[in-house]
Amino acid sequence: MKHRINQLTTWLKEEKTDVAFITSKENIFYLTNFYTDPHERLVGLFVFKGHSPIMVVPSMEVSQVQDAGWEHQIVGYKDHESPWGLIQQLLKGRQLDTVSTAAIETDVLTVARMNELLHLFPNAALLPVEDQLNSMRVVKDASEIEIIQRAAEMADYGVEIGKNALKEGITEMEVLAKIEYELKKKGIREMSFSTMVLFGEKSGAPHGNPGDRMLQEGDFVLFDLGVVLDGYTSDITRTFAFRSISDEKRKLYNTVLQAQLASLEISKPGTRIGDLDQTARDVITEAGYGDRFPHRIGHGMGINVHEFPSMSHLNDGILKEGMVYTIEPGIYDPVLGGVRIEDDVLITKDGHITLTKTPKELTIV
Repeated sequence: MKHRINQLTTWLKEEKTDVAFITSKENIFYLTNFYTDPHERLVGLFVFKGHSPIMVVPSMEVSQVQDAGWEHQIVGYKDHESPWGLIQQLLKGRQLDTVSTAAIETDVLTVARMNELLHLFPNAALLPVEDQLNSMRVVKDASEIEIIQRAAEMADYGVEIGKNALKEGITEMEVLAKIEYELKKKGIREMSFSTMVLFGEKSGAPHGNPGDRMLQEGDFVLFDLGVVLDGYTSDITRTFAFRSISDEKRKLYNTVLQAQLASLEISKPGTRIGDLDQTARDVITEAGYGDRFPHRIGHGMGINVHEFPSMSHLNDGILKEGMVYTIEPGIYDPVLGGVRIEDDVLITKDGHITLTKTPKELTIV
């Protein structure tokens, strides 16, 4: 992780910025290899342009920070202590309390913590650090890719469990429970997001909530799930037909499939990100379903299941080797139900590979 801290330090020097203050659990993990959910407690990382960094954590987590490989100073505090007072003493003792500019995570830093930071550095101008961290995180290294690949394998496994559980009369929640139980038996402690298992007309809601809807012949069955593995995520969607499918639903499914394949076809270094969305959108619009595709084609993925970049048709960014993102077009009808097909995609030197491998051709279970 040293090279990531060094990269951020170099940016601070280039921007003539004295310090970066990081509090999001994802960015702290990325920079330090220490992952925790701090709840209301402060976990913070100070990275200075000319001095070694400092971690601030509850005392009960100091050993975990050290076990993660952190070799620099740690400020540990007990629940009855003010971490800000301890930080102030340390900064003053190291003559680090004179700061003219500080970089912060403007998307996540609370007003209360910003005020505490300004109390430490009363003359500091604040600037955002998100663009720099996004540019660092968007291209994955070999170790990150290996973990995401394994997470994608577990997502495929989850879909397989769900598909094998389908039988007439079973409820969405019963299938969901089977999926998560079997994944936990494989060592998965956390899902990337709330697992979706949606039957029939309920699959027509892009972000529907599983419940007691029972499976019936002719239903679409939509699975959307992912896992967290060693700090990294996966995300897959597959849609099946149960026992039979009407011609109208078959057309809907095949349109989504063709849209996804068309977007994957141009997934390679140098492609404008927005063209991925527009290519799939054109296929769906030409088939007459344009008003039923309400979301972007996908999103970046890594430590967060939704991270930079946003894969909308407005994005003028360019695909680069090492980027990981989803491609997930969908068509949603409140009566027929919906179809979404989603893969995790890795950009390679010459093109791409899909990390999720569950077959996409229309399958009647």
